[in-house]
Amino acid sequence: MDHFFVYALKSLKDGRIYVGFTEDLERRIKEHNSGKTSSTKAWVPWELWYSEKVSTRIEARNREKYLKSGIGKEYLKSLK
Repeated sequence: MDHFFVYALKSLKDGRIYVGFTEDLERRIKEHNSGKTSSTKAWVPWELWYSEKVSTRIEARNREKYLKSGIGKEYLKSLK
């Protein structure tokens, strides 16, 4: 693939936000909601809160780091 998605999920259980990146957004959300991801399985179900398409893995990783930071999390919370 020639692109990546940086995404934020919001737990419908307690409202927490999880940030990650992937090449296949639909598959990744299904993995989170099926409990296959140990870091998120305790807070299922998840809904897609935010996503953006980027060109490279490096760009995706940098954007993920930003969105996981304090200012990035505040930005995500302000969206809806």
